[in-house]
Amino acid sequence: MSGLFRAAVPSFVQQKQKTMNQQLRTILVTGGNGLVGARLLPRLIHAGYNCRALLRKGKEIPAGVSAVEGDLFNPASLAEAVKDVSAIIHLAAVFRSADNDLIWKTNLEGTRSLIAAAKAYAPGARFIFASTSHVYTINNPHPGREDDTVDPQHAYPASKVAAENELRQSGLNWSVLRFPFVYGDGDGHLETLPRHVIAAKFHPAMRMSTIHHRDIYTAISMALDGIMDTRTVNIADEAPTTLYELLQLAGEPMESSSEPLLNPWYLHSDSSLARRLGFQPVVRTVYQAVQENIL
Repeated sequence: MSGLFRAAVPSFVQQKQKTMNQQLRTILVTGGNGLVGARLLPRLIHAGYNCRALLRKGKEIPAGVSAVEGDLFNPASLAEAVKDVSAIIHLAAVFRSADNDLIWKTNLEGTRSLIAAAKAYAPGARFIFASTSHVYTINNPHPGREDDTVDPQHAYPASKVAAENELRQSGLNWSVLRFPFVYGDGDGHLETLPRHVIAAKFHPAMRMSTIHHRDIYTAISMALDGIMDTRTVNIADEAPTTLYELLQLAGEPMESSSEPLLNPWYLHSDSSLARRLGFQPVVRTVYQAVQENIL
């Protein structure tokens, strides 16, 4: 495992790690047993971070992580989790659910509770918030940019936008990372894509931005080092891929079409700001992931 993670870390991140490791900073991660968190935490541990995870009773975490039992729905339980941390990585969220009330409660009210706890018990901590590129409008005239006006209508992206705004107004040292479709490390996420694409009746030529779990770590590492402080940043790899190709990779080819493509920029995010800040994806395309057998 150590060799795998070492190969996945770019040189500019490796150079930072020595200094950061010496500082022995404690990081709180929420959603540590979720799709992203379960793959991010081992990389943070391997890099030398002292990681603490907020967990509900009975949940498991990767080796080397300190567990603190608590619940975003119970603000009083968060004091121990945030006390004395240098950074908070807030991943916990509800995404695909028919329960819109649960989505809003988790993604907005849960974030408010964590912000309040941070202000009370760790006011100097960096608060890194995982958001989504789904916030961008379906008929955007260009790939979604961080300075676009956003007003999503679905509960998940709308709740994320509301939580982003709460964080910006909190007075904390914040950063918002907007991630596109996340895949890799055998998470099975790509295999779920066909049913959502077919249900939405998306055009096969539509291109979607993607990011591998290895580069979730790349971006989070930069945010932990302060590079993204007080910024909202789109994170994506270098090659948005057509849904037609992605479904082929998922093993369920979709019907081809030569009909005109409406709303060509939906699901496509502009990550030029991240590049200017120094972000360089380790996994540049989904086809690199295929070649390296890390889907």
